[in-house]
Amino acid sequence: MTWNHPRGYEPLEAAADLWRRNTGTRIEWDRRSLQDFEAYPVEDLARRYDLIVIDHPHVGEIADAGCLTPIEGALGDIAAGSVGGSFESYWWNGRQWALPIDAAAQVQAWVPGRLPAPLKSWNGVQELAQSGRLALPLRPPHSLMSLFTLCGLLGLKLDTGRRELFPVGAEAAVELLAALAASTADSMYDMDPIAVLELMAQPDSAIAAAPLIYGYVSYAVEGFRDTRIAFADIPALDEAGPRGSALGGTGIAVSAYSDDPQAALAFAKWVASGEVQRDLFSENGGQPAHAEAWEADGVNTPVLDFYRATRRTLDTSWLRPRHAGYMAFQQEASELLNEALKRGDAAGAIVETLNARYRESR
Repeated sequence: MTWNHPRGYEPLEAAADLWRRNTGTRIEWDRRSLQDFEAYPVEDLARRYDLIVIDHPHVGEIADAGCLTPIEGALGDIAAGSVGGSFESYWWNGRQWALPIDAAAQVQAWVPGRLPAPLKSWNGVQELAQSGRLALPLRPPHSLMSLFTLCGLLGLKLDTGRRELFPVGAEAAVELLAALAASTADSMYDMDPIAVLELMAQPDSAIAAAPLIYGYVSYAVEGFRDTRIAFADIPALDEAGPRGSALGGTGIAVSAYSDDPQAALAFAKWVASGEVQRDLFSENGGQPAHAEAWEADGVNTPVLDFYRATRRTLDTSWLRPRHAGYMAFQQEASELLNEALKRGDAAGAIVETLNARYRESR
């Protein structure tokens, strides 16, 4: 089971085809929506599928449920090739629960021709927002992801081990998010990153940039949509540059209920390896998680240097909480945040509410 976007299924289908020709083992991939991918219980999927593409905030629940097989054996190449915290993100309670096959974080999307260059600082973000040419996906959980990233840009440490996630000073991040939300269309509350990128890719769209959005390399490929979108590091708030972006991406995991976990594990290790990520995975619409791909000229050239242009953001990204109660918090906190932004609640009250919910989640 993977997720229903070309970036999510095309490289895995191509990998399955080559795997069948090389080994005789047939793998069929089903797909689920992005919304289901972010929220659907992994345990339910594990009872139906041998291989599951997951995102890392689920690992605490996964470890408690015992629904995945811990990944063991030689993982040196995959670990050494981790872009940012991609490999680390699937490590929990002393075990590796998935292998990264897709690396992502909130980066900047911009349209060459509508802007001369990507936005470098927050002054540029504010000017573009005031002109009505800026987009920001706010559909849960993306409003919360942007708040996380803004905290990082401000140099605020979000300590996932504490009972209160947001520290003193987080009000400033809420105010920045509120200002952006107020300057964009109300429809952004119903849009995830794919919807925003689809909007930007329309030839008659006025949207020139989305400063905080999960990167989708597909939109940088010539001919994927009518308008080609470029990607860059997130705009800086100070001299420290792009730091603290909320890490995303996906990993491939093996079900604890599989009839043949060793065969499933062999495929998972192979598809996460540097050579496969660099060549087969990237050539078939994937967004690889291995540095061997991110550093290759042949991978960067067809996608407007997508990987090199966003690498600093990925390498300085922030790893979200992963405890067993986090996923419920993420959904509820995003909904509460959006309601508060629409009402114009005070930043201090918003931070207090989010911290109270985080305490309950732990």
